[in-house]
Amino acid sequence: MNRILIIDDDKELCVLIKRSVLSENIEADFCNTGKAGLLKLREREYQLVILDVMMPGMDGFETLEEIRKESSLPILMFTSRNDSISKVRGLRAGADDYLTKPFDMEELIARIVSLIRRYTRFNQPDGAVQKLVFDGLEIDPEARLVTVENSTLELPPKEFDLLLYCAKNQGKILTKKQIYENVWGDEYLYDDSNIMAVISRLRKKLEAAPSSPKYIQTIKGIGYRFNKEV
Repeated sequence: MNRILIIDDDKELCVLIKRSVLSENIEADFCNTGKAGLLKLREREYQLVILDVMMPGMDGFETLEEIRKESSLPILMFTSRNDSISKVRGLRAGADDYLTKPFDMEELIARIVSLIRRYTRFNQPDGAVQKLVFDGLEIDPEARLVTVENSTLELPPKEFDLLLYCAKNQGKILTKKQIYENVWGDEYLYDDSNIMAVISRLRKKLEAAPSSPKYIQTIKGIGYRFNKEV
């Protein structure tokens, strides 16, 4: 059974979420402070963290930064309605998704299930190599081949590495800094020309309509996202 950790100072909401996720065979623990949440994460294994931005003491952003020093677990953040600054800040700091309060419980459960499924899919045991299959696109990490609409391509190293990195983080908004440091393995110096050039070449090879990409989507002002709908 999957288990999630809720870090939120609203105790009644924590209890409600805990009860609601049981319908999806998901167990939940909860803590009401960031520090307590960090201790809990070190004590047992979880498949996802729900994290509120507004908490006394260590807030959600500080807690997020500490979690990301030790774990790549999917993190869904709660933000206040129309607080776009918090959404962008959370995504830049490593959150995988966000939901504004108040929210619909069915939507929250759907997002939890989706994030856990994606995390499980792309975090196989060591030595397990799995082809990534999407709508019209297949990526073979072991052979380093890409198949688009039954046509197999052998991409240049950086194109393949960037595509694979984005695909492994399907649905997650990736900043240009994250992409550069993970694909080029070097310090990001705020020069986006390399990233933009590689993505442009990828779109010409993979997309039926490069100006309206199906796979790697541009998120204005932040970076890119591999379409979670494919």
